[in-house]
Amino acid sequence: MAGRSVTLRALSILDAFDVRHRRLNLTEIARRSNLPLATAHRHVQELVDWHALERRADGTYQIGTRLWHLGLLSAMHVELREAALPYLQDLCAVTGDTVHLAVRDGFKALYVERLGGVRSVRVVSRPGGTLPLHATAVGKALLAWAPADEQRAALSRLERLTPYTVVDPTRLAAQLAEIRRTEVAWTREEMTLGAASVAVGVTGAAGSVVAAVGLVIPSHRTNVGSGLPALRAAASAISAHLRSRRSAGAA
Repeated sequence: MAGRSVTLRALSILDAFDVRHRRLNLTEIARRSNLPLATAHRHVQELVDWHALERRADGTYQIGTRLWHLGLLSAMHVELREAALPYLQDLCAVTGDTVHLAVRDGFKALYVERLGGVRSVRVVSRPGGTLPLHATAVGKALLAWAPADEQRAALSRLERLTPYTVVDPTRLAAQLAEIRRTEVAWTREEMTLGAASVAVGVTGAAGSVVAAVGLVIPSHRTNVGSGLPALRAAASAISAHLRSRRSAGAA
């Protein structure tokens, strides 16, 4: 703690916020950032002055507008989300189901976008939030094409989230091999009871999988594969868009 630079202390305060902790009081910020209360107070005030944090009327703090503006400049937003959004909207309209766009962030799937359809089931994902790779279809699609050493590390830390979560490394490794063969990932009630999911990868300029697009559907639906053609078409269109944008930039 004492050895952390001023920059790292400020970043640890910002890192205290996540999708489950959008508003924190000063004591909670100090605890979650592992800083003394007085130190946290000083840095929080500086972040408020810079508009990285905002102080609410009830005394709690939330992420400020400066970070929102900076986030819009990120490659994740400009190059991926903006390119994918029209196709995600079309996919949601065609299927009526929840649509996800995710990228791999370590051993988690980071959700870049989520769109709800007229037939959407309850989901726990949130844009900007993360869920385990091994329990979601987008996560399995991303893990299937991850480097071998990272796959082995992921297989060593499988957590059971529902009675149906696959936590046997041998079984999951076989699933990943099947995903690479068929280019489709499936789950059924592994993350949330009552929900199944299907996902396919999105490829970048070099042909590697850089993201995954998925649908969440009711697990009791008999025609669970009905949205797969539209899902494949959306992923293919996003991949082509990313490649054409990169080619245009190189030119």
